[in-house]
Amino acid sequence: MVSGAVRREGFAARVTPDSCRDPVPGRDWFGTLAEWSVLGSDAVSELRERGLAILPDAVPSGEMEQLAAAYDEAVASATGDDISIGSTSTRVTDFFNRGAEFDRLYMWPPLLEACCRIIARPFKLSTLHARTLPPGAAGQALHVDVGRHSSEWPLVGFILRVDDFRPDNGATRFVPGSHRWPRAAGDSMTDVVAEHDRQVLACGSAGSLLVFDGSTWHGHTANVSSEPRRSLQGAVIPRDGRAATDFTARMQPETRKRLGPLARYVLAS
Repeated sequence: MVSGAVRREGFAARVTPDSCRDPVPGRDWFGTLAEWSVLGSDAVSELRERGLAILPDAVPSGEMEQLAAAYDEAVASATGDDISIGSTSTRVTDFFNRGAEFDRLYMWPPLLEACCRIIARPFKLSTLHARTLPPGAAGQALHVDVGRHSSEWPLVGFILRVDDFRPDNGATRFVPGSHRWPRAAGDSMTDVVAEHDRQVLACGSAGSLLVFDGSTWHGHTANVSSEPRRSLQGAVIPRDGRAATDFTARMQPETRKRLGPLARYVLAS
């Protein structure tokens, strides 16, 4: 397991959806975020050197039951193209429109600081979606979320554990340091579903957040348990990259009404 420290003192008061409702004309949000120091030095080092860090308490344990219930309700109410059933998991998109409970995730100060440190220039959210691994789901091939020559590079990925991640329910595996390697997994391994001798299994408790460089090799493992394994996932990319979701076009009136200027900056809307 890998882990990263978060400096808790004062960060909750710095930026929340409520604390950023009053617009500041001409605000340089990236410059403001880049001045933060809410991540411990070990978390920053892990992201840069290993390509991933685990940040505890993105959602406190006492609030996870409510968030999990909101997750289940949002997934159950999704329709049409918002649902994508793949070979190993089911995704539901449009989570920025599915309730204020989910705003906190892409607004969480340690995540935003991580984006500043890794992307190192103005950024925006590319996607926010639910992902559920059903019982019996097979393991996923090792892959990257973005290539080095893409306009979406560097990409910061994040995974909120809605359930505990365990060895038996599909915990995500990572190959630390692989974000620095010149070749992709498919060019280096004969079987990208097989275990890698340097992989680590990111097991841990619900409410913690996995943050990783999108060029780090990763993939979920098999869910051999009898229960689904739930997560909320997203990606942040350079501001001039092409987002997977057009948040401006999809934004519902009630969503726009509740969002403050920092949220609109992150959504580029």
